Amino acid sequence: MVLAGGLAKRMQPRTAGVPKFLLPVAGRPFAAWLLDRLAASGYAKVLLCIGHLGAAIRAEVGDGSAFGLAVSYADEGDLRLGTGGALRHALGELEPTFLVTYGDSYLPFDYGAPLADLRAHADALATMAVYENADRFDLSNAAVSGAIVTRYDKRSPGAPRDPELGFIDYGAIAMRREVIAELPDGEPVGLDTIQARLARTGRLRACVARERFFEIGSEGGLADLEAALRERHAG
Repeated sequence: MVLAGGLAKRMQPRTAGVPKFLLPVAGRPFAAWLLDRLAASGYAKVLLCIGHLGAAIRAEVGDGSAFGLAVSYADEGDLRLGTGGALRHALGELEPTFLVTYGDSYLPFDYGAPLADLRAHADALATMAVYENADRFDLSNAAVSGAIVTRYDKRSPGAPRDPELGFIDYGAIAMRREVIAELPDGEPVGLDTIQARLARTGRLRACVARERFFEIGSEGGLADLEAALRERHAG
């Protein structure tokens, strides 16, 4: 599932009439880069969670066949349910195990790895991709011991360094459908709240990524991804 329904306020005025998911990056809509990565990682089906300017996303992506995918849609309209609430809204479309990623994150790793790890560990409720960040690219929010995320704490901008939180949520998490089914329907909730609760249970596994993540939720992030993609695809 790709969460692509946000308002993208930080990217105004770019996103006044264009959803963040479709912002041009290195000559293509961001959606094309992300969907290509998902297909290359072995996925055949993608559920796009849309809301703000969702019609434009439908028009651009269509049924996903241009990317070798079967794309369907869960439209929350103007409900503004948050990232976790959007998952609950789409409960009927979720597989028993599934991957969630963001419509503004580009991750240079195997998107299939967290889901494969979760399916290999029946005792786990979720497997979250993490990166050893030490506050470099954003505020770190996860503590990892062995293969387990022992703590998840989304910190506010300007928060003091927490040496226990050496890792950061990379932007992809595989979960069991039952985790989402427990949420109240129609109520706003953030995915970070779910991740913190999962870490407290001791049943949230860690899948460590080795390359830095990219995002287009800020002007600096978009510029970094633009440069990285042009370098990787030069010639």
